Amino acid sequence: MPIASQPSLNSVLAHFHDLIVPLWQGPGWNADLALPYEALDADHRPLPPQRYRAMACARQLYLFASLIGEPGAAFAQERAAALFRSLQRHFHDAEHGGWFYSIDPTGQPLDKRKDLYTHAFIIFACAHYWAKVREPLVESVLDAALSVVAERFATGDGLYEAVLERNWSSLKSGPLQNPLMHLAEGFLATLAVREDAVTQDALLDLAGALHKRFIDPQHGVMMEKPLGAVDNWFEPGHQFEWFFLLESSPVLRGTPLHAALSRAFAYAELKGVDKASGAVSGMLALDGHVRDGTQRIWAQAEYLRALTLRPGSEAVLQRQLLALQQRFLHDKGWHECLDAKGDVSRRDMPSTTPYHLATCYQGLMQSTCDLR
Repeated sequence: MPIASQPSLNSVLAHFHDLIVPLWQGPGWNADLALPYEALDADHRPLPPQRYRAMACARQLYLFASLIGEPGAAFAQERAAALFRSLQRHFHDAEHGGWFYSIDPTGQPLDKRKDLYTHAFIIFACAHYWAKVREPLVESVLDAALSVVAERFATGDGLYEAVLERNWSSLKSGPLQNPLMHLAEGFLATLAVREDAVTQDALLDLAGALHKRFIDPQHGVMMEKPLGAVDNWFEPGHQFEWFFLLESSPVLRGTPLHAALSRAFAYAELKGVDKASGAVSGMLALDGHVRDGTQRIWAQAEYLRALTLRPGSEAVLQRQLLALQQRFLHDKGWHECLDAKGDVSRRDMPSTTPYHLATCYQGLMQSTCDLR
């Protein structure tokens, strides 16, 4: 298993714990609503709030839950508890069930629709949080989120609607790749903390349906929309993210979906990663033509994490760790996006990005621990 050099890993971990996490304890925290601001500017000032999303709250719940019990992180349990309470207080729909997409700056419901992406992250965050605190209320919210996904979003063929109206009526959205990937991630997080035959069956059904409906048979890549949809594309970052989830799961390893994404990894790496700079392109057409050359930090992090499970990738992993450190991380935080030429194109720092960095660094640390 490829591992990161310890000095480089120590450097990015120090940057994360000493700079990035404190941003969301201090300037990134709206104490009145007990929610993270959506984003900070390059000087650590909150951008004027237009909304607060349940998904962002859930990602930050995961972030602080992941730190519970870590040395020097005595603050983590209190902050995670506050985020869990806020998730329920601000976003839970007492009338129809499920969770709203967003609230406005005063705390009133804004976008009342129910989207799978949000519910997937609630499952993911609650599973991780429950693993740390084992509080019955947390598990009950986890169970409620799993139930509402199964009862409301499921389409009966292993897939799930991307978005529904507040009262669960159809918006004819159909299934989309990204929410389904994070649902799989939520299912995996649940199975990591308890035996759950129903969730395991749902995960296997989802993997089978995705292989049938979203995988291009020639290259194995996971398309963003179902096969045959107009104006379809694939994203290298999502191939790497899927590869990690599949390769690291005893349940999913060896499935046809796993085999497909192993091929997709190679194709995405060939067509979507610049060997000189390590830049991961944003969007590609099926023939490998770059449709969007924007380089996003989350895609860089997912490529790096996936490399820890890719045999023979030691040199590439070291290159990518340095690329992340030198091109995206800086002494005030991180660059969210670079353009196709490598120039900074987005200077704000969203509250959702530390989730990607945390999961990336955990993958790097795990690969190091596995060889000790």
